[in-house]
Amino acid sequence: MSLETPVKIRSLQRKLYCKAKAEPAFRFYLLYDKICREDILRHAYALARANAGAPGVDGESFAAIAAAGEEEWLAGLRQELTTRTYRPAPVRRVTIPKPGGGERPLGIPTIRDRMAQTAAKLVLEPIFEADLEESAYGYRPGRGGTDPVKEVHRLLGRGYTDVVDADLSKYFDTIPHSELLKSVARRIVDRHVLWLIKMWLKAPIEETGGGGEGKRRMTGGKRNTRGTPQGGVASPMLANLYMNRFLKHWRMTGRGEAFCADVVSYADDFVILSRGHAAEALAWTTQVMTRLGLTLNGAKTTLKDARKECFDFLGYTFGPEYHRKTGRRYLSASPSRKSVQRLKGKIDGLLVSGNKDPWPEVRDQLNRLLRGWSSYFSYGTRLMAYRAVDNHVYDRVRHFLRRRCKVQGRGTRRFPADHVFGTVGVLRLRRVHLGLCRVPCDETSRKAGCRKSARPV
Repeated sequence: MSLETPVKIRSLQRKLYCKAKAEPAFRFYLLYDKICREDILRHAYALARANAGAPGVDGESFAAIAAAGEEEWLAGLRQELTTRTYRPAPVRRVTIPKPGGGERPLGIPTIRDRMAQTAAKLVLEPIFEADLEESAYGYRPGRGGTDPVKEVHRLLGRGYTDVVDADLSKYFDTIPHSELLKSVARRIVDRHVLWLIKMWLKAPIEETGGGGEGKRRMTGGKRNTRGTPQGGVASPMLANLYMNRFLKHWRMTGRGEAFCADVVSYADDFVILSRGHAAEALAWTTQVMTRLGLTLNGAKTTLKDARKECFDFLGYTFGPEYHRKTGRRYLSASPSRKSVQRLKGKIDGLLVSGNKDPWPEVRDQLNRLLRGWSSYFSYGTRLMAYRAVDNHVYDRVRHFLRRRCKVQGRGTRRFPADHVFGTVGVLRLRRVHLGLCRVPCDETSRKAGCRKSARPV
């Protein structure tokens, strides 16, 4: 199945978007039949399969679906949706470590539910997209990950240096269902679509209990009145829709002019950049968020003067920097220390001594990791961060190859930097920075990794 949106679906999305954009008060009343369309469900399945992901509470994987027969499986789900006998399964909750410490809950729906949510998203997203404010950047088609970073940097350069570095407490988990459904119903009056969304919001949460291994407990369900599981396919779209209330209220009440400020938002992550009115903007924002049923994290929400101190946003650090050659001060955007440390941790996890995979496979995984990181952190002042990553990569790769090839000592003579980043085939970010990226072919780098070894390293 192709991941390119079929022409027929793209035409439907364009019509829905144009109608919503041209008539801001129009309410759509016939959409459920489009979610049930066979071509939309097939494309939704292709998208869900491409995203892969872990199985839900039923343990069903894409491999199991393929073995049992995809056609029958798709037909069964379509029949459930068409006859409105579909009911979502509980959401499996896992926790992942947060960069700043603590854990973030992540909800994993079943493949069946992920596919149904993807089908709904294909139909509903163009309608909601027409209403989103220009200052919203997260999870939107046609907007790159570094677009909000560039906008923040541009505003700092224009003198908007009094910053509200905001942090919402558990945004995805605290969105009030009643208010969120009102936001949906402002555009959607098809009761069957509203029924679908309400069921996803009310789906029980299955999580491992504290009473021992394998013991699980159910929370949430029909009594739950808040939250949309972070990890669900529809959650980013719904989270954007609710956050748009704040952004729209900001614009319609003229806060930008009153506070000489602009908001840059990426889902629940946002900053307010002002010319001298950051404190007033923060006070106003706190009141509005309270009315929306949300809470600003007082410990993490701070006021900063970007001319004197740094702040982090979306993995970048913004603030004063001095040119290495001229000593001139300027306001920079660069990969944050936390972002560099997280990458180093992933590199360490890949190049552990217990990794017995052939070297070409290990190298390719490492290069994909480095390329993905550098493609996002490709803006602003990044040379020092790239150097720090290159130095760490060289150190870890050298030790990895030294252990595998049983080389005595530190391995610097056997595996010098030019050899590791040249013949062996490891990507050097400084070459990416200069636009001089070249990776040797697999066979050459396989032989070069350990010249005396009779097997691939």
